Amino acid sequence: MDLLKIKHLRTIASIAIILSLAGCANKLPKIYNVPSTSSSPGEQWRAPTQTLQKPFQKEDNLPIEKIGDKLTKLTLLDAVDIGLRNNPSTRASWADARAAAASYGASRGNWFPTINASGNATRSRGISTASATNSDGSTTTYSAGVSLSYLLFDFGGRSAVVEEARQALIAANWTQNAVIQNEILRVQLAFFNYIGSGALLEANRTSLKEAELNLDAAEEKHKVGLATLADVLQAKTAYSEIKLAVQSAEGQVRIAKSSLAVAMGYPANLGYDINAIPPGNPEGEITETVDKLIAQALEMRPDIQASRALASQMNAKIKEMRANLLPSVSAVGSLGRTWIDGISGYKNTYSGSLSLQVPLFSGFAREYDLMRAKAAADAAIEDSKSLEQSITFQVFSTHSNFITAGERLKTANDLVASAVQSEEMALGRYKEGVGSILDLLSAQRTLASARAEQINARLNWFQLLAQLAHDVGILGKDSENPLISINQINQSLEVKK
Repeated sequence: MDLLKIKHLRTIASIAIILSLAGCANKLPKIYNVPSTSSSPGEQWRAPTQTLQKPFQKEDNLPIEKIGDKLTKLTLLDAVDIGLRNNPSTRASWADARAAAASYGASRGNWFPTINASGNATRSRGISTASATNSDGSTTTYSAGVSLSYLLFDFGGRSAVVEEARQALIAANWTQNAVIQNEILRVQLAFFNYIGSGALLEANRTSLKEAELNLDAAEEKHKVGLATLADVLQAKTAYSEIKLAVQSAEGQVRIAKSSLAVAMGYPANLGYDINAIPPGNPEGEITETVDKLIAQALEMRPDIQASRALASQMNAKIKEMRANLLPSVSAVGSLGRTWIDGISGYKNTYSGSLSLQVPLFSGFAREYDLMRAKAAADAAIEDSKSLEQSITFQVFSTHSNFITAGERLKTANDLVASAVQSEEMALGRYKEGVGSILDLLSAQRTLASARAEQINARLNWFQLLAQLAHDVGILGKDSENPLISINQINQSLEVKK
């Protein structure tokens, strides 16, 4: 009776455990003893400390300590070289290309037979009641074999797989080229922007010195009764306005310096102290017509080449999916040998066959795969056409802006020349007592504005030239632009400590 109760208790306990586990199955699991989700849609999830991911340790290919000398005279070529060596985007795109190359190599393995070796050791025991002897019936069997399988014919499916991988590799390589050109452009734009910010700061400092001289002159004239207090106050106002411009320009230089540091692959808060020398007057004009540049871009741009390779990959996918609907023929063969422990000798087995596989029905999965491949190929072709239109507009608009930048630069140079003469004349008239302070301050504001316009025009010219080379697809690592020889960049666009 006691034994029966014990059995009942065990049964009840087992049922309770099963029900408890079933109840737990309806609850969400925990992560490190913390609820795996937040308590409500409007509540943030409180992550356990064990799940906080640390940033990847970044090791610069070119430590900042090794380029200290270059920072004292940083050229455009040096900045681009440093940026390409340190930038993670270029390294990632190169790794993607190598992965695609490995995939292409793996796909070519379909042209070779598949050979596998196998071996087995089996220990078996059987007990027979028909025998009067009490033998344990144990047997040990050893076997080894080699099998071969080779696809002979599949209506081009194997070739399509290889072609897919080849086009994917081509697209990955063109994508890497596009990433490199994008990074070169980013470094160049940051470099020119830093140069222009420094030049604008120096121009504002020059204007501040002139405003300070005007204020001193107005105060001296006021002391001797040749100027009113209003003249002094107006001069102070002009001085304060320019001082604010200097302070704003100093902030822009700091931001441009951090942007250049990031473009070269270093942290934005990297401490290095450099000053910029304003660029000289850009020279040269593009001799190629915009139609020729557009045609060159449609042929040379790495991103358009990558998109066309992807379209070819999708077309190869169609051939693969169509081959899956057709029969395939394979050759299969095997060779084996078996040994039984305790029995002398061995047994050899051979087999060979031709296998014909005819796909009959798979729930229309193969047919839908073919439809999907055709739609994906159509989408890839249309994406490539859309990119062509975008590239055509990019080249046309950048070319137009570059022509405008050249005209704007000439006008800015003329504006500075006339503004300098006007300021000198107004200053002379004021010192002689025949001109007013308002005329002088107006002339100096015009001169300061003209200087800023000239610097911005120079900066815009260089940036648009780099942008146009990028849009055409010919922007290289060296500092010379393929569209115009601009060796003066290395001579005038320098950064000195």
